[in-house]
Amino acid sequence: MNANSIILNSATVGVVLSMMTYGFGIWLRGKTKIDFLNPLLISIASIIAILLIFKIDYQSFNESAKYLSYLLTPATVALAIPLYRQLDLLKKNLKAILIGVASGVLTSMSSVLAFCVLFRLSHENYVTLLPKSITTAIGMDVSKELGGSVTISVAVIIITGILGNMLATTLTKLFRIKSPIAVGLMCGTASHAIGTAKAMQIGEIEGAMSSLAIVVSGLMTVVGASFFAMIGA
Repeated sequence: MNANSIILNSATVGVVLSMMTYGFGIWLRGKTKIDFLNPLLISIASIIAILLIFKIDYQSFNESAKYLSYLLTPATVALAIPLYRQLDLLKKNLKAILIGVASGVLTSMSSVLAFCVLFRLSHENYVTLLPKSITTAIGMDVSKELGGSVTISVAVIIITGILGNMLATTLTKLFRIKSPIAVGLMCGTASHAIGTAKAMQIGEIEGAMSSLAIVVSGLMTVVGASFFAMIGA
């Protein structure tokens, strides 16, 4: 029996393998304290290496690991908990928060437009990249609705999140961002849930604001992406 058969005949091998590689990433990050050794990045690289070494096709692995994706939506909804704890802070800074998130969303989609014009990418590639900074659960639907490649959109969203997670601390120091609200909004607006994971490590306020930014930026992108898609038509 080959590796593909073993995985196809098991409903848990892919899940266990994914959790083990992610756990290894967490351990490695804890030992080295290096931001660029992101657990998700380590997990992805490890899974790719395992699939190549044992000649396992992606479809077989995905059939066994797809159950993890069912946790994506409830995990995103659970981010409302830290936000609820900082509800008073949200009310006091509502105007600044909305303006900050709107600026981030506008910058994200404008940069994609400029990038695609500069490199003369097709309209399909353009709309595929538009939802790069919002959570996968929303970004997949946006990409599909606009006629983009959902698979590539997911990859771009994950890469964006990983980069945001790795660079968050460096950027806050570089630009001397002191406000925990600003740090949280930056993480959530630019790099969705993966950035929010980093924000929660920084502090409770940062995590709460980042959770809010995921929802608000997602809604703004759903509306704004349709407009930007027409600009780049």
